[in-house]
Amino acid sequence: MTARHVPVPVVLAAVAFLLPAVASAQWLNYPTPGIPRLADGKPNLSAPAPRLPDGKPDLSGIWRGAGPIYRFNIAQDLGPGDVQPWAEALFLQRVRDARKDSPLAKCLPVSVPFHNFFNLMRVVQTPALTVLLYEAPNSPHRTVFTDGRELPNNPNPALLGYSIGRWEGDTLVITSTGFSDLGWLDSAGHPQTESLRLTERLRRRDFGHMDFEITIDDPKAFTKPFTIKAERVLAADMDLLEDYCENERDRRMMSGDTGVRLKPETAARYAGVYDLGGREFTVTAQDDLIIVRGLGEPKLPLLVQSQTTFMSTATPTGFEFVTDAQGRVTHVLVRDGGEERKAVRKASAAPPR
Repeated sequence: MTARHVPVPVVLAAVAFLLPAVASAQWLNYPTPGIPRLADGKPNLSAPAPRLPDGKPDLSGIWRGAGPIYRFNIAQDLGPGDVQPWAEALFLQRVRDARKDSPLAKCLPVSVPFHNFFNLMRVVQTPALTVLLYEAPNSPHRTVFTDGRELPNNPNPALLGYSIGRWEGDTLVITSTGFSDLGWLDSAGHPQTESLRLTERLRRRDFGHMDFEITIDDPKAFTKPFTIKAERVLAADMDLLEDYCENERDRRMMSGDTGVRLKPETAARYAGVYDLGGREFTVTAQDDLIIVRGLGEPKLPLLVQSQTTFMSTATPTGFEFVTDAQGRVTHVLVRDGGEERKAVRKASAAPPR
């Protein structure tokens, strides 16, 4: 994999041998031509956005995500009933299975939403088409045609679909359809179906900042369309690294599901608000799973290790619930990077959204 990735131990325990290999760093910190500079030589990200000879904004450059990160859980802002029951059940099962059947484990592209929220993206813009190059995983790319063509009818389903673009003022609007149902919308496992339609809007508001939003409309997987708004920041003096999947042949060695299940009443007993040295986080229960909100955790069930211990699937954090002689939860031991801290339970939490 590329050197910029920081893997999560709990995930790597299952898929370490499947991760992409590293290419040597090249042209990193090489001054990007045409970048306006401040007096100290740093890029002037607040300078006016550049334009092409035809007057259109020039979106070219390497961009990193700077807004909320949705690659772990694309549906983290949705409420009850917004995900179709079969899709929610499949998502939870994929969490229980430690994501062992994800596209990443098969050396495949994941999905457009995942790649949009993961690492770096290069935009190469011409009048007839715009190319989006993602650094990882597996160096995927997309072609957005802006030559006036329509989306294809009955295309062969593709993991990253088919995309056309049009300009609305200074905003590039990208519409994509023709997706395969093999993709996962996020790393945790929300499914996409062949009914998926994506609308992305990119607006470079100044030299170094781009407003980005994506609307996900997949009526077979969700009960209504939803939109995510984020920001990108120009990664000046930067280059993309080659990223490729090194080995998918040993997937049979992946352990996946731990086989440990909580009773719903046990999961509910852990629900509450906890204080970790002045930082509060909330634990909620969903069937036999528990979810931590706060401490940098997305709305994502923890991986069950035992009846009292759990691991995050988004960060290197472990959680152990401690009870008193009467079986009441008194605190949680939070383990991260070799450090163990005590979080005291304050109150019960409301059911998860």
